[in-house]
Amino acid sequence: MGANREYKSSVFTKLFSEAGALLELYNALSGSNYGSDTEIEINTLEDVLFMDMMNDISFTVGEKIVVLIEHMASISENLPLRLLFYIARVYEKIIDKKAVYRQKLMKIPAPELIVLYNGKQEFPDDKEYRLSDAFVDMPEHSEKYGSLDLTVRVLNINAGHNEDIVRRSITLQGYVVFIRNVRDGVDRGLDLAQAVTEAVEYCEEHQILQPFFTTHASEVLNMLTTEFNLEDAITVWKEEGREEGEIRVLTLLESGYSLEEVKAILQREKEK
Repeated sequence: MGANREYKSSVFTKLFSEAGALLELYNALSGSNYGSDTEIEINTLEDVLFMDMMNDISFTVGEKIVVLIEHMASISENLPLRLLFYIARVYEKIIDKKAVYRQKLMKIPAPELIVLYNGKQEFPDDKEYRLSDAFVDMPEHSEKYGSLDLTVRVLNINAGHNEDIVRRSITLQGYVVFIRNVRDGVDRGLDLAQAVTEAVEYCEEHQILQPFFTTHASEVLNMLTTEFNLEDAITVWKEEGREEGEIRVLTLLESGYSLEEVKAILQREKEK
């Protein structure tokens, strides 16, 4: 699904835009041990906003193609269907379209779909969502999934969750500390700008995510403002229990409204 915006980095995608940090993160998440000489090719779809999934990175490593998403809003049970659309677009991007008509089998990288949940709601450490759960008349626990299935692994990376995984990536560990400090500041009544400033100062004082903050400190506030406002906008709508909440948010964004305007519109609709 297209959106009327140029691709914008989030703190997460900026932080893991370098091959070394991305490889470290993948090794931590998968338990693999790819060496520093492993080739990483980033092939993120830069013209796509999948609902609120703006923190997406797609890359190939070894013989796998990995779609990695950091997700701050609540998890939708339609995540597998959305990622089916996404991975199909990625394959279209990296595969020679003419090659699929050749007679000889063409090998393609196997997909691995990972979502890192960093939202405010309670969520288990590790949960899988399957596309087949959405199939009509599919018997529960059936081993037959028709002709297609897809599995998405969701890992909770909030402080206190999946600590063994987080500990294996210094960059991810620092990111978790940073986001925790920002949220703690907001919970204490600070406005977002002050909360981000204090969180950055804390990280600098404790040598966390350096030199990232030295290089990108001026961008961090704008990045987080977009992410946190989008998270809040979706939360406001979902509080009414309406399943179409994310679609409503996306529709308003694609109509040209800013995130602040979207939040105001949803708040008015909630109060009616």
